[in-house]
This record gives sequence, C-alpha cells and structure tokens, in this order.
Amino acid sequence: MNTTYFRIELARVTRDFMSMFFTAILPAFLYVIFGAVQEYGSTDIGKGNVSAYVMIGMAAYGAVTATVSIGGAAAVEQMQGWGRQLGLTPLTDTQRIVTKAAVAFVIAIIPVALIYVIGALTGAEAEPGVWIFSGLFVLLGAAVFSFFGLMAGLLFRSEGAVGAASGSLVILAFLGNLFFPLDGVMLDIARFTPLYGIVALARYPLTEGYLASTTGGAPSHDDLWVPIVNIIVWGAVFVIGTILISRRGRARQ
Repeated sequence: MNTTYFRIELARVTRDFMSMFFTAILPAFLYVIFGAVQEYGSTDIGKGNVSAYVMIGMAAYGAVTATVSIGGAAAVEQMQGWGRQLGLTPLTDTQRIVTKAAVAFVIAIIPVALIYVIGALTGAEAEPGVWIFSGLFVLLGAAVFSFFGLMAGLLFRSEGAVGAASGSLVILAFLGNLFFPLDGVMLDIARFTPLYGIVALARYPLTEGYLASTTGGAPSHDDLWVPIVNIIVWGAVFVIGTILISRRGRARQ
C-alpha cells in the first residue's frame, strides 16, 4: 500500500508541468543567467568559484519550492477531506505522512541534481566535499521549509494560498541573499530572514562563512553559529505555528 501510494503521488506531482517548471526548470535557468554566463562566474571564492556559489543558492531555492508546495498541498488535502477518504483504506495516518514526506524529499532532489549537473557542465568548480555537503545541507533546509507549506495550507485551506506561499519564496530568496549578493544594511536585514540560514549553511563548505560581494571591498563573514541559529529559530516558528493552527482547526470542528 505504501509503495503504491508513493508511486501514485510521485507520478501526480511530476506530471504537473507548472509545478515542475517552478521547482526545477526556473531555478536552473536562473543559475545559468546569474552564474554560468556571467564573467564573474569564474572568479575564485573559497574552495571553488562564484558559479558554484550561485549554483548552491539556486539549488536551495528549487528544493525549498518543492517542499513548500508539496507540504502545503498535503495540508489542503487533509482539510478538504482527502484524509478521511484515505482513512477507508489500510493506510494509516503515519504511513500517509511518511509517504508524503518521502515524495517531497524525492522531488526536492530533482532541482538539486539538475542544477548541480548543469553547474558541473558550465564551469562551476568546487572541491568534491563541497558538492556533497552543500547538497545535503540544501535538502536539510528544504525539509525545514516543508512546515512553512503545511502552515500556509492549514491556515488558509486553499490551493491558492499554497501557490501564494510558494510565490512568496521569490521575495524571501532575494532578501535571503540567494539571487544577488547583498551588502550593508540589506545584508544585515537578510540575516534575520528565513532562507538566509539555509543558503548560508549550504555555502559554508565552499566559503567557510565568507560572502560574495559586489562592492569590491573586504567580504563579509558569518560564524557557523549564525546560519545554525537562523535555521533553528525559523524552524521552531514554522513547526510551532503548524501545530497551533492544526489544533485551532480541530477545535473549530
């Protein structure tokens, strides 16, 4: 039953062209535009070059988009009664949640793998350990953001709300230093935004905390605790918010 449900869910998500476009194709295209074709892409930074720096950011954006959309859709399905329909089958709630999480994880791998392959073919350079650990940190951060999707789905109970939550990631990505290197006040603000910790941790194996700069001055540096605290705090906000909204929904019922 688990295997069948997993296969059906995975096929359903991957057949949705618009979802896969925003999850995998768009981030890959953005990497090519902001990283691969730019002259500064070959500039050395840390244990690789700027193209690898941009590649990691775009992979994080794609993976987070995947888990937010799937997590939000799962919440909406539950609120609209699909969970009760599945209750008529031998599938338990735990099995259903684990299967949804597995689907989200597999879908999140797609943009990471695609962008890393394109990066390897278009001049992104980094030590072997950077490729491995940055990819793992990206997937870890994406798992945290699945609760953001769940929270949006439970709060607004509509597919439109989930789409809005996924769309808001574009703004959060700009504020989180994913798309374009920030400096000064904007960088100070970025350190308090949800996506900053994820991409900063993912880039840490590459730069050891140093940030790319467009001003030509000395690069900014983050200690390792900065992205870790950011992820813990925002992860707690998303998890607690999901739990509280879920309890409120049951109370109303």
